[in-house]
Amino acid sequence: MDTAALATPALLVDGEAFEHNLRTMSAALPGPRLRPHVKAHKCTALAARQAAAGHVTFCCATVREMEGMAKAGLGEDLLLANEVLDARRLGDLDARVTVAVDSPETVHAAADGGVKEVLIDVNVGLPRCGCPPDEAGRLADLARSRGLEVRGVMGYEGHVVGLPERTLREQLTKDAMERLIAAHSQVGGDVISAGGTGTYDINTWATEIQAGSYALMDTAYGHLELPFRQALFVLASVISVGQGYAVADAGLKAFGMDHGNPTVEGAEVWFVSDEHLTFAPSSPVKVGDRIRVTPAHVDPTVAYHERMHLITGDRVTETWEVDLRGW
Repeated sequence: MDTAALATPALLVDGEAFEHNLRTMSAALPGPRLRPHVKAHKCTALAARQAAAGHVTFCCATVREMEGMAKAGLGEDLLLANEVLDARRLGDLDARVTVAVDSPETVHAAADGGVKEVLIDVNVGLPRCGCPPDEAGRLADLARSRGLEVRGVMGYEGHVVGLPERTLREQLTKDAMERLIAAHSQVGGDVISAGGTGTYDINTWATEIQAGSYALMDTAYGHLELPFRQALFVLASVISVGQGYAVADAGLKAFGMDHGNPTVEGAEVWFVSDEHLTFAPSSPVKVGDRIRVTPAHVDPTVAYHERMHLITGDRVTETWEVDLRGW
């Protein structure tokens, strides 16, 4: 199929850039040094490609992702890097399941749900989930008292991974990991799980890196001069042309917008509304033209779409269902 036959908006994955990204990450973090985060793409077919590249342990953000990965035969070692209060669906999975915990309530939920292994989630500077470092040891003791195996700790330096200045990323990653290492000394275990695409080559303290965006990329990470190529685009059709501007049929419901507007090569994006993208092209366009739009944030962009199309040039070579959407 040619991309011209696709209904728009459509999610495209440039096959050459995608394969480059997998090879580059495999060389940098081979085998268990990387635990790819499937929240970035929510697609078991893509995860299978990551597994074929040597990365067979995975990180998930939702119970639905855990279930889908297990069903797809990708459950050798799954980490739910998120707190849950009802773990019953996890205890029944045909997979090795580890769950992040950061409170007595989430420890008890894991144990009551039949989960066997946990990581103590530690707040290393991002005001999201995670216990204070000095409480990690007590939580580990509680988990063990409930019969859980404590594999180690995790802590996400999410406040650092997107900073454009590398020297600042390096210093703040070091500060964050000092907190995590201190917690690990009280918790024990073999695993120190942390990191993301923006710190994949900086965070040498973690035993495994939870990078996800590297496989497809977006403009937010594109500003960091990483060795990964932009592989994800939204194909859109020009549906109206005005005086000095044009409108395409991809809007807020096709792009993750929390990192800003998407971009169009050779054009200035003016604004994005529900079903429309208004842009000023540097050269004339006409109704019916197709454009490729680059999202600013890969994760929510993918979650808006039911499928993605792997392409070589303008040819669709495979179509993958985004089968891990939902909760």
